Formats: sequence, C-alpha cells, structure tokens
Amino acid sequence: MTGDAKSTVAVLGAGSWGTALALLLARNGHTALLWGNDPTAQARLQQERQNRAYLPDIAFPANLRIAASLAEAAAASRFLLAVPSHAFRATLTALLAHASRETVLAWATKGLEPGSGKLLSQVAGEVLAGRCLPAVISGPTFAREVALDMPTALTVASESEPVAEEVASWLRNERVRVYTSRDVAGVQLGGAIKNVMAIAAGISDGLGFGANARAALITRGLAELTRLGVAMGGQKETFMGLTGAGDLILTCTDNASRNRRVGLALGQGKKLPDILSGLGQEAEGVATARELYQLAKRLNVEMPITTQVYRVLYENLPPQAAVEALLSREPRQEN
Repeated sequence: MTGDAKSTVAVLGAGSWGTALALLLARNGHTALLWGNDPTAQARLQQERQNRAYLPDIAFPANLRIAASLAEAAAASRFLLAVPSHAFRATLTALLAHASRETVLAWATKGLEPGSGKLLSQVAGEVLAGRCLPAVISGPTFAREVALDMPTALTVASESEPVAEEVASWLRNERVRVYTSRDVAGVQLGGAIKNVMAIAAGISDGLGFGANARAALITRGLAELTRLGVAMGGQKETFMGLTGAGDLILTCTDNASRNRRVGLALGQGKKLPDILSGLGQEAEGVATARELYQLAKRLNVEMPITTQVYRVLYENLPPQAAVEALLSREPRQEN
C-alpha cells in the first residue's frame, strides 16, 4: 500500500486541528474535503475560504474543499478524524455505511471515550468490526503552527506497517517529519494523559508557583503516564518519544494549550463552567481526568497528580489543597 499524491482525504472535524490538518493535506497535493457538523459554520468556511473562528487569516488553497454534508465527505476512501472524543463513536457510526475493508481511517483525536474509558482504537474496533484500515496520529503539535507551515514532528501508529506508512505519506513534507510506530495503545495513551498533566501544570502556574514546581510536575507526570501506559499495553519506549514526553512538555509549557489554560484559570480562582464556556473549544483533559481516575483505580496504578486534578475538577477541591496533598505524600525513592 502506498500513498497517492492525488488522493482525496476527508477530514471530519472543522475545528482548529481538523482545519490545520486539511491545510497540510492540501499543501501536500491532496484534495482535502473538510467537514464539520455545523451547517452554518460550514457555509461560512465556504464563503470566507478561511476558518476565521479558529485559524484566522490563513487562506484555504483551491484543493481544500468544504463538504456540505457528511455524505459528501464520505465519498472519499480515506478519512482523517479530528472530532472531539465524545463525538468519536457517533461519527464512526455515521461512516459505517461507507466503510469497506480497503478504507483507510486515521484519527488525530486525543482522549479516551467519555463514560467507558476505552481507547479510541477499541471504539473503532467495536463500531467498524474490521471494515477499515485504522491508524492514529499524535505528537507535539499546536494547530496554528501546523497551519502556518512551521516545522513539526508527528507519529503515526498502526498495527499494519503499510497503513502507517500510507497515512504518514499524507502528512510528510520538508517541514513535517513523520515517524511510524506499531504501538497503537502507547501512542494514544501518551496523547490522552498529557492533557491531564497540562491542567496540573496550569494550576501550579496559576497559583503563582515557579519553574521548579512546573518541572517537577512534568517529570512526575511522565512517570504517571508511563505507569498507566505500560499497564494498558503500551511500550515504555513510546512514552519517552514524541507522543509521550514530547507532547507532555509542549502541552504543559505553552499557553496555546487549552488544557494548560484551564489549569491556569483554576489556579487563579475561576470556576470550571465559566472557564469552559469562555474557551470556545474542547479541552479534552477535563473529561479524560475522570476516565483516567477510574482506570487507575481499576488497574491499581498509582497516579497521584491525576487524582488531585480529578478532585479539583469533580469534587471542588481547592487547587491549593490539591498541591498540599501532593507535597504531603510519604517520602519515597524516585522511580
């Protein structure tokens, strides 16, 4: 299986990340069909030929087309999903009638399924039942930088090396370096867990703590990420790479991260509903914290940072008390 420079790839999800990926595909010579679930917003994209809401002042090339309906987008045989995790199952279900065993379906959604805690690859397996060739895209990326054609590195994971290489060929160019992996679980988990750690880092900075505290949170956050990732079948080496440590560092240290901004606002005393209503886009770490907390309990994996983020988000624990709980833990050897 090899990529075709003239292929059509339907991007489902017209937020900042989906739009950035559609721009990248079009820049690489593909026809990109961009679909979102809001018809009014889709009409605006078509009229303005840019995504003014999320990526203003970045013009769409001619080969980035706006799909007026999911049925129009589904005419493609290659799909790239960038929908929120809570919409992932429903979007796949809608695509089911159009999928075949030759359909290549990749997703760049980072999170776990709300309510079940399942990896999105598990959801895809349940819904599609082998009727497509799946892959996951992850790595340390901010949508605007990708849209502006700035240097970026990504990882594409699939159990099939030819599928991983085809999806990588969609994205790879002189500015975007793309690696491949067969660790589907590990690549997904790195991309999901780092969002929770970004909320923790944001809380720390919002409380006025310094770089020392942020570095400690990132380091111990990586330890948590690795512990749960290995327990769920990921490879330890994956969590030291782009989709683990790389994505974690990016998301915890730059205010372009929505999850970090949620934490900053919590640390500054703002209320979660107000924070989320003003954000304008999904902050996947909020839902993921609940799922990770439940997974850690079920698998008996120690995740103290995740636990405190969960308590702040869902039990109204004051952020200062969460930090005190972390600092008062029993001394131990580092591992």
